[in-house]
Amino acid sequence: MKPKQQQKKTMAPPKTVPRPQPKRRAADLAYDAIETLLSTMQLEPGSQVVEADLAERTGLGRTPVREALMRMVSIGLIVQQPRRGLLVSAIDLADHLDVIQTRRVLERLIAACSARRATALQRKEIVRCAEEMVEAAGRGDLTGYMRADHALDLVNHQASHNDSAVKAVIPPIVQCRRFWYAYQHEGEIVEGANAHLELAQGIATGNEAAAVAGAERLMDYLELFARKIIDK
Repeated sequence: MKPKQQQKKTMAPPKTVPRPQPKRRAADLAYDAIETLLSTMQLEPGSQVVEADLAERTGLGRTPVREALMRMVSIGLIVQQPRRGLLVSAIDLADHLDVIQTRRVLERLIAACSARRATALQRKEIVRCAEEMVEAAGRGDLTGYMRADHALDLVNHQASHNDSAVKAVIPPIVQCRRFWYAYQHEGEIVEGANAHLELAQGIATGNEAAAVAGAERLMDYLELFARKIIDK
C-alpha cells in the first residue's frame, strides 16, 4: 500500500483589526471648540483671551480650557504677554505663504497615509464630509462648509494613523482657516469644496498618487487665494 500523502496545512493570514479610536478627552473637546472660535474670527486677532469666558462659551470646565489654551500658546495660536495676559495671535500676511508651503508637505504625507490605512467606513465618511462641503458651498452656507471641513480633517487625521504629522499640521490648518475666513469674500467657496472632494475621492480609492494629487490641488487653491490677497 502506498503511504497516505500528508496534506499540507496552510495558515490563514492574520486578520488586520483596525485600532479603536480613543475616547476624546475634555481638553481635546475644548481645543476643538476654541479652534472654531479662532478659525471663524469670533476671537479676533489681537483680542484678549479670558479663560472664564471661554469656559462659559464652550460649556466645558476651566481646567480643560486652560490645558487647551496652553497647547495653543505652545504652537503660536495664542500669545502670552507680560501684564496683558493671553492674546489671539495676529494674522501675518508676509508669513502666510510659508505656512501654506509647510502645510503642503504635511497634507501630502497625511493623504498618502490615509489612502493606505483608512478603513472602509472611514473612506465613506471622508467622501460624505466632502460632499457636505460641496452642498454647503452650493447654497452659500459658510457655517455648514466650515463644519464639514473640520469633520473631514478629523476623520482624515484619524485614518492616517500618523500622529506626528497630524500634530504638526494642526497649527497651519488653523492659520489657513483664519486667513480664509478673514478674507473669504475674496474666495471661491465652490472651488474650495471641489478641491476637498478630489482629495476625499483620492483617499477613498486607496490610490496614494490620487490622494496626493488631491492634496496638491487643495494647497494650490489656498496658495492662489493667499497670493490674491497679498498682492493687493
